[in-house]
Amino acid sequence: MIHTFRAYDAVELAVLERSGFVESVHIGSAVVVAGDGSVVTELGDIKAPIYPRSATKPFQALASMQAGVPLRGAQVAIACGSHTGSFEHMDVVSGMLKSAGLTEDHLGCPAAWPTDSTARAWMVRTEREKSKLAMNCSGKHAAFLWACVENGWDVAGYLEPNHPMQRAVRTVLEESTGETVTHTGIDGCGAPVMAVSLTGLARAFSTLAKAPSDKHANARAATIATSMLDYPWAVEGHGKPNTVVMDELGVLAKMGAEGVLAMATPTGASVAVKILDGNGRAATLVGLTLLAAAGALDVPEVAEVLAAIVPPVMGGNSRAGSLRLGQAVSALLN
Repeated sequence: MIHTFRAYDAVELAVLERSGFVESVHIGSAVVVAGDGSVVTELGDIKAPIYPRSATKPFQALASMQAGVPLRGAQVAIACGSHTGSFEHMDVVSGMLKSAGLTEDHLGCPAAWPTDSTARAWMVRTEREKSKLAMNCSGKHAAFLWACVENGWDVAGYLEPNHPMQRAVRTVLEESTGETVTHTGIDGCGAPVMAVSLTGLARAFSTLAKAPSDKHANARAATIATSMLDYPWAVEGHGKPNTVVMDELGVLAKMGAEGVLAMATPTGASVAVKILDGNGRAATLVGLTLLAAAGALDVPEVAEVLAAIVPPVMGGNSRAGSLRLGQAVSALLN
């Protein structure tokens, strides 16, 4: 029987307060691991399998690169990214497809409108349709397709769980997390999504973040970690939480849908968060605070970044409240 989250295994991670009244409570689980993989902080159920969703993209990109895809620079970062569909993003993905001798039509992800306002306005104004290039997972899909071309694999079926590309992803994910995938489903982009624990996810990010300074590390993993930090705009988008965290703190950061977030410092201290209601607005607040509480990040620097990216609670044109830490996280600061 698959171990799944139960409400009473979760703890209070964050609270939204409006006009002195608690309006919403985000419960969930989180884990912090040290550079050696040992658990430093444990909140809630950190062993239950979760769908990490897009938080596993760096490892999907690693599988593509190990399959022979010669990704470089921003291409690496966008293969790991959940981008906003800006012109920059779409240009990088288009270039990847061109290098593979393919087109947008080969992408198996659904067409979407950009979430980048400039690109979306232009597409609407010029009466264009939704684009697969603008879909936030298009970089990952382009890397998958390129791997198929490099290896002579079937391009049309690259999203099937038993396709060689997806078998390679499973192998990389299991090696990186040190766990056996307990369940495989279908992600929002159509690719397989594989369940692992928060602890496994945190340990995978720990190893990834240490790779550039570890002479024994996987060289492609080192390239991924370096590229994400060198091209953070390609991982999410200018001004977006993951991008700001990487830009300002030098911490690998990758969100996943349904309230998942993983982050890791260059020394390997890492955190993985799952917010049970699926709303990720508090994930960065919780994750960075837990890393700071564990001594992995400077508290004033974290406070400055959080002030810039945690969304305000507004009442008309004035601030009416705040998104603040829940009891389980606040207790670690005392």
